[in-house]
Amino acid sequence: MLSYGLGDAGTGLAATQLGFYLFPFFTGIAGLPALIAGSLLMVIKIWDAINDPLIGWMSDHTNTRWGPRLPWMIGAAAPLGISLAAMWWVPPGDLNQKTTYYIIVAILLMTAYTSVNLPFAALSTELTEDTRIRTRLNAARFTGSILAGLSGLIIAARLLSGASNGYITMGKITGTIATIATLVSCWGLAPFAKAARKPINHGESFHLQLKRVLKNEKFLQVVGLYLLLWCGLQLMQTVSLIYLEQVMNVPIYLSKWIPIPFQFSALLGLQFWSLYSNKYGRISALYWGGGLWIVSCIIAMMLPALSLDTASLGFGQVGQVEGLKMIALITTILIVGFGASIAYLIPWSLLPDAIDADKEKPAGIYTAWMVLIQKLGIGISVQLLGVLLSLAGYRSTSDCNALAECLEQPNIAQLTIRICMGLIPAFLVGFGIWTMRSWSEKGKSLKIRNS
Repeated sequence: MLSYGLGDAGTGLAATQLGFYLFPFFTGIAGLPALIAGSLLMVIKIWDAINDPLIGWMSDHTNTRWGPRLPWMIGAAAPLGISLAAMWWVPPGDLNQKTTYYIIVAILLMTAYTSVNLPFAALSTELTEDTRIRTRLNAARFTGSILAGLSGLIIAARLLSGASNGYITMGKITGTIATIATLVSCWGLAPFAKAARKPINHGESFHLQLKRVLKNEKFLQVVGLYLLLWCGLQLMQTVSLIYLEQVMNVPIYLSKWIPIPFQFSALLGLQFWSLYSNKYGRISALYWGGGLWIVSCIIAMMLPALSLDTASLGFGQVGQVEGLKMIALITTILIVGFGASIAYLIPWSLLPDAIDADKEKPAGIYTAWMVLIQKLGIGISVQLLGVLLSLAGYRSTSDCNALAECLEQPNIAQLTIRICMGLIPAFLVGFGIWTMRSWSEKGKSLKIRNS
């Protein structure tokens, strides 16, 4: 459990920092227009999705003494750390040169990311056939992911409110952590991976893979849920710092720390929903967690902004009314994190049921297609964010340390940010819950069907 929990630390750290900080970095430090920044995020996700089936298939067909998964994780550990650091550098040159640089680095980063994350995810199905242990494995996985993401947010909060080189320093530190965590996980998992269930190795074309997944009704339900929940979560993460600083008027010295309560709350929610789902069922956990998430999204959209005068005050100098607004904001964020933790746990705990419905149980293929569809959806959602902000007249800058520049956004842009933070995610989560209305829970111990 400890080694498996550590295995998602590197990719979880990368995903958290990219999710929270990359769009603000593109528009506030690199000086890219919102439309181009959104397009870059879409390119990142689309390439990440495209390489999933290929790496999943190659992982299924890898044959070593350590099993099919660990060699991929070991080989991609160092490239993951290096490319993660390189993503936070602002190259010299014009807009076209910067855009080209970020496309190249993104392709390298997402290839390494998938080479670690996809084989690792497939192991949760192969290490055991017991539903409860699989749920615990996924809880351990996302506990490690959230803790790593939390460490990344703390590092970012300490570095990004200071010198202009804070982003590249952050990248070097977190890239090193990602590499080391992945390698240590591989060392700990090695004896278990050797004894894990192996996929059936035979050639299967893209067409046959597509036919296989489309025939699996349980898989289509799970992947639909995963797509909708993560599109909502990714949209909230991408727009969150902009929402805090440019809509809610939270001072920069505080805004970089506010995602940390979200991570703590998500970590607590992950443990709670893991215990709850093992006692009352995963779908019941989905309903309750999703309901909390939806309510908190609507509240976040409607919260009143802090006074602009607050930006120039220290935290101890904030008045009573402004203090109450800040408490309401942080409380809402805590509820969002607690409810949104179901996006980490529930789809992945349901995936093994769908894989076991296929008599050949090719975990690599199903894992690849699950993340492929999810990443395509996320790519479209972040591109939509860029388009909406661009149409709303959102202003970019190359120096967001100048606080006044970051706050001067048109009213229509601020309204668009509120909608992206609240209404759209709430709709996506609600629709995801609706798609699972016909799912029937199995008993606590899963019986494998071989035909």
